[in-house]
Amino acid sequence: MTSTGIRLHAPAPGWSIAADVVVVGSGVAGLTAALRCEAAGLATVVVTKARLDDGSTRWAQGGIAAALGEGDTPEQHRDDTLVAGAGLCDEEAVRLLVTEGPDAVRRLIATGARFDESAEGGLELTREGGHHRRRIAHAGGDATGAEISRALVEAVRARGVRTVENALVLDLLTDADGRTAGVTLHVMGEGQHDGVGAVHAPAVVLATGGMGQVFSATTNPAVSTGDGVALALRAGAEVSDLEFVQFHPTVLFLGPEAEGQQPLVSEAVRGEGAHLVDADGVRFMVGQHELAELAPRDIVAKGIMRRMREQDAEHMYLDARHFGAEMWERRFPTILAACRAHGIDPVTEPVPVAPAAHYASGGVRTDSHGRTTVPGLYACGEVACTGVHGANRLASNSLLEGLVYAERIAADIARGDLPARVPQPLPHSDRPTHPLLPPEARFTIQRIMTRGAGVLRSAASLSRAADGLHRLHADAREALDENGKTAEPGVDTWEATNLLCVARVLVAAARRREETRGCHWREDRPERDDTAWRRHIVVRLNPDRSLAVRTTDTTDFPPTLPPQAQEQ
Repeated sequence: MTSTGIRLHAPAPGWSIAADVVVVGSGVAGLTAALRCEAAGLATVVVTKARLDDGSTRWAQGGIAAALGEGDTPEQHRDDTLVAGAGLCDEEAVRLLVTEGPDAVRRLIATGARFDESAEGGLELTREGGHHRRRIAHAGGDATGAEISRALVEAVRARGVRTVENALVLDLLTDADGRTAGVTLHVMGEGQHDGVGAVHAPAVVLATGGMGQVFSATTNPAVSTGDGVALALRAGAEVSDLEFVQFHPTVLFLGPEAEGQQPLVSEAVRGEGAHLVDADGVRFMVGQHELAELAPRDIVAKGIMRRMREQDAEHMYLDARHFGAEMWERRFPTILAACRAHGIDPVTEPVPVAPAAHYASGGVRTDSHGRTTVPGLYACGEVACTGVHGANRLASNSLLEGLVYAERIAADIARGDLPARVPQPLPHSDRPTHPLLPPEARFTIQRIMTRGAGVLRSAASLSRAADGLHRLHADAREALDENGKTAEPGVDTWEATNLLCVARVLVAAARRREETRGCHWREDRPERDDTAWRRHIVVRLNPDRSLAVRTTDTTDFPPTLPPQAQEQ
């Protein structure tokens, strides 16, 4: 796969660092990859958009899923994952996840992560949607991500891994042969480096997290603007299954005009016995699925949306008053505090909830070693599409996927043949090759996507979304092509441009998939169609900035690299 030649308009790098590996992102996937690469003797640099502990991982409440409990097996975990994935999971990818997962969690504990324990001294495990067993390990009640982040950040600092914080990654550097040669990045604020620079390395690991900010309301932090997916597309990599955006069913409803990051009410609350009810107190999920409130997330989100439509309501309720104050304070202190901060007391009243954008099941297409279609470029965590999640992620599989596949990437880099010298990147071009959008375009994109490509989609709504996004893209492209003008380079314009890129791909894939499957819900195509659509949708960016969209012939992903490269 060759590079598109498209780059974000930015000043030439004013400084550089040389390394064996650069890891972009500091969540569970990125920091695990960095620690394993450093342990293998590789000179490793971690680049992160905010502070080391500011990614999506620290917001994860529920926990990490693995077959660690008595009577549980990787095979049972596999079966639950395949059911949730609605026929599109890669079975080998899932097998690797569930068989390597338990030991990966044990290594995480050895690194310093402290999970909640039962009175008997073993791990205290809970259930979440789609799981038939109690297999979710948690920490601090409902602060699992924060504890994992703390442990990994401390380990990275203790081992002296070089880090560059407050740095927005811009583009992949490649050499004359199209092989990875590092990244360009912009460091915001004061520090050892400032402004645009570069990290030169023959291996780049993307662990940039999600793209929830493409919608108006999301559980994702403000940094989740799809930067990794957009970078990969500009570099010539393929992206798959981006239409499958999981909307978490139970996000604290703060009003119809609420925008940005919204407080999550973890699935573990339902796992411990909370009920979804309407304004009359009726448990509407009973009878819709054998697991009722603990059905996979796409089913629960659809159940909530249907009831909202039937009753012309803006939200439903999560009722856990029967927990009592002691259980709320011990098991869910973070959620309790968030609710009370917004004037709601879950101890005495039901919590208003509605679905909001939460997790991208698709992303940069990889193989079982995290390799993308660009030699030397790897991806893991939410930015990647390993095939594990299929059409709908099983609850709490995300932290495990980041952990397992980060370890696999580090092992692949360590046993591979890195060039003796850092590849020489192609020279920087001062001429803009990709139009930048003005900062205010971010909000336009979010509203277009929320209205047209949210929980409920149709040919008409997706067509309107595509038209709106096309106008933004065409206006910016016309200004660039006619007179070389584009918005001023900067964090706001780079983020808006990345959001438009991932939004266009998401809508293109959603329009192509003419069925309802997993978390892709087409009102005009309400049935699942395995004959025509048990396939993956793969998208890449053409040099003229158009999108090439294709459907695979089978459920299997084609190889990411040529046979000779795979044998290395």
